[in-house]
Amino acid sequence: MAPRVDGDRLWRRLMAMAEIGPTANGGSNRQAISDEDAAGRSLLLDWATAAGCTSETDEIGNLFIRRPGRDNSLPPVLMGSHLDTQPTGGRFDGVFGVLGGLEVIESLNDLQHETQAPIELAVWTNEEGSRFQFSMMGSAVWADWLELDTALAIVDVDGISVADELERLGWSGERPASPTAYAAAFELHIEQGPILEAEQLDVGVVTGVQGFRWYTIRIIGDPAHAGPTPMEVRHDPAAAISRIIADVYATAAEFGPWGRSTFAQFHSEPVSPNTVPGLLTCSLDIRHPQLADLDAMEAKMRASVAAAAREFGVEAEITVDNDSPPVAFDSGCVGWVQQSVDALGLSNQKMFSGAGHDACYVALHCPTSMIFVPCDGGVSHNEAESITAEQAEHGASVLLGAVMQAADSSL
Repeated sequence: MAPRVDGDRLWRRLMAMAEIGPTANGGSNRQAISDEDAAGRSLLLDWATAAGCTSETDEIGNLFIRRPGRDNSLPPVLMGSHLDTQPTGGRFDGVFGVLGGLEVIESLNDLQHETQAPIELAVWTNEEGSRFQFSMMGSAVWADWLELDTALAIVDVDGISVADELERLGWSGERPASPTAYAAAFELHIEQGPILEAEQLDVGVVTGVQGFRWYTIRIIGDPAHAGPTPMEVRHDPAAAISRIIADVYATAAEFGPWGRSTFAQFHSEPVSPNTVPGLLTCSLDIRHPQLADLDAMEAKMRASVAAAAREFGVEAEITVDNDSPPVAFDSGCVGWVQQSVDALGLSNQKMFSGAGHDACYVALHCPTSMIFVPCDGGVSHNEAESITAEQAEHGASVLLGAVMQAADSSL
């Protein structure tokens, strides 16, 4: 019979962690590198120390908790996610992957099973990017995707830098923030979407992550009085952006079912209800799991922006703010997850992740996969985010089986 984790212990710890930074509507607010984030790590370290683990922190504040193996010269097997949340986040995004990893360690102790290779549990710094605006920052620095000095210089809305807060909290560790040799890596997470729930499935075996690109679009026109200025002589950024939005959403449908386009952060200048704006800015997020399709979506977007600028007599500028390519996870790690799911008799399907995760950067340097469990209504980044204790146990038990296979594969 396939081993299972202690679901009651895992659930108690999830609820205990939710008491740190609670929000009015039952969610969590533990923004990155804050006192609440530190309190969450402190509680985790109390549990990990009691489980016989050691820990160390790297230069960007990533925390690594280690359970030794029979042969500690072997590359470890890595688990992990993040403890930081959105300002009005839920109780499970990120934290489930961390506490699920700790529960794997606890369950191995319960089973008195010493793995051949050591195991590490990572808590990645600032995955959310809400306080310090670079999402998946800690794993990006670790993966050499983001320069350490650049990350340390990022400031929040109060002008406080990442470096200042790491120093204040004592998180500026001596371990280099650079890629480490791992035999395999697994990240357990809630789906943050509706697919598994709609299909009434227990688990998602994640084979890759959609690529995404973030843009800032600036449309520059001429401010004019809303009353006397005829429509046909205006240079109106709002008219142009309305055409662009319709085109880009049509493109997402064309590249369905995985094409995604999201406009947000609209701002016009001057801020006046009776003046045609002289400047309109907005953000755009496009996503697709296939690089060629993502490139094609971007090309169509750029063509639409250029056409709308000509049609409405405005200027347009496009800035690329983030470019995260699609990730295909390692077939061996995906296979270990699938074998664990099958041994537990859980219903499942292979799927892509629509959201970015630390596993995207980890996968640049070591074999990686992810495990999803359904969340109520697909809701995430929301105080209403919810899973059941049974779903939590399913996911952590799958993680246990996959980690055991990976850590004992040299036997």
